[in-house]
Order: sequence, then structure tokens, then C-alpha cells
Amino acid sequence: MDEAYPEAGILTRDSGATIAYHQSPGKHPGVCFLTGFKSDMNGGKAMEMEALCRERGHAFLRFDYQGHGQSSGAFDDGTIGLWAEDAIATLDALTEGPQILVGSSMGGWIMLLVALARPDRIAGLVGLAAAPDFTEDLIPDVLDDDQKATLQRDGFVDIPHCYDDEEPYRINKKLLDEGRNQLLLRAEIGIDCPVRLIHGIKDADVPWQTAHKIMEQVRATDVEVQFVKKGEHRLSEPSDLLRLRRTVSALLDQLS
Repeated sequence: MDEAYPEAGILTRDSGATIAYHQSPGKHPGVCFLTGFKSDMNGGKAMEMEALCRERGHAFLRFDYQGHGQSSGAFDDGTIGLWAEDAIATLDALTEGPQILVGSSMGGWIMLLVALARPDRIAGLVGLAAAPDFTEDLIPDVLDDDQKATLQRDGFVDIPHCYDDEEPYRINKKLLDEGRNQLLLRAEIGIDCPVRLIHGIKDADVPWQTAHKIMEQVRATDVEVQFVKKGEHRLSEPSDLLRLRRTVSALLDQLS
């Protein structure tokens, strides 16, 4: 294996759960990438951020939540609160100094929860198709009556993935119920650091209006939203990665 990319490190939580991670040393502010629902730390956006930080000499961290990628646990046992706790524990144990959180989809919800929990550690936020409150505002709307009945009867329901090459999503009632404890868009979000949001107009999973809601609800005044006319949910095309690079680089310049 390339020495520049060694095997994943392992952080053991107090519960005994293990969190797999990759970390690069460097100057502050560091960058921490928060993945999406059923995604892992080896995705294109995470690797693009790692490459950018290596080029610029900034510290970087990417990791897998419990039930994702190389971390322990079953995905079906996960909740928004549990995954946010993973992110907070990882931030506390593995990073020092100010950090920029880059959150993709569900990771955009997690980054807001982490910023609320650790305001003194978070220097800035970058959300890609950020999806706060999706368990309450989005998932119930895509379930038909039969699926809702299945969810109540069995405690879970499988729904097709919007990308044909992906396995169906399994939605657990526990995920939806616990998600109500983590809702953010109903009131002011008490975050004061700079926030950058990128969202595709053609996003079929998370409507672009979600980015506008975040902008309205977050207390910070230094908030910028970029809407991508032909952008879809993944925002993983070369042009999307270049836009992400530019956005994070500008924020690093601003905060360094």
C-alpha cells in the first residue's frame, strides 16, 4: 500500500464501537469531511478534499460512522444522534485547533449538530446538498400507504435507491423516531461561523429549497449559497469537485 495512504486508523469509543479513519497532519484550520447516508470515507468528494489539504498543507480527517464503511456496527442500528456522537468523538479525539467541517447530504445535518455541540472548535462549515431534518421532512413524503403500513408493522421498509446501480435504502422506524430529537430547521440554528452551501437545482433527493432554509435559520451572517443549475444530488462530477475545491480553498484563505 502507498505509504502516503496507510491503512485506516481505529478510534475505539467508550461503548467499544470502533471508528475507522484516515488523517493527514498539517496546519490549522484543519478540514474534516462528514459523509452522507450509507456512504463511506473513500468517496470522491472526501478524497478530493484530502488531496486539496495535502497540497495546501492543512490537516485533514475523514472517517466512517458506525455501520458505515470500515467502522464497526450494523447500519440498521444507526440513528442521526448516534452518528453525530461519532463525529463529535472523532473531532475531540483526533483533531486540535479550529476545524472546517465539510458535510455531504446527511453529513450536512451532522456538521450542523457538531457545530452546535462544539462551537469553539468549528471555524467554518461547507455543506454539499446538505440534508438536515430529512428523516422528518423528506422520507415520509416518498412513502406510499403500503410502505407506511409496512414500516409500522415490521419496524422497517425498503425503498428503491434513486440510482439504479445502488441497493435499496432500508429505512428503520427507529431512525425516523430518533431523528425528531435532532431537528434543526424549525427554529434559529445558533451557529455563528461562516457557512457555505452548494446545492444542485436538479437534486432529486433533497430539494434545493433546503439550502435556502438553512441560510434563513442559521444565526451567522457570513452565509453564502451556490445553486448549480444542472447539479444533481451527488455533486461528484469533475466540475462539481472543482467548485468544491474553490469554495473550501476560499474559506481556508479567509480563515487562515
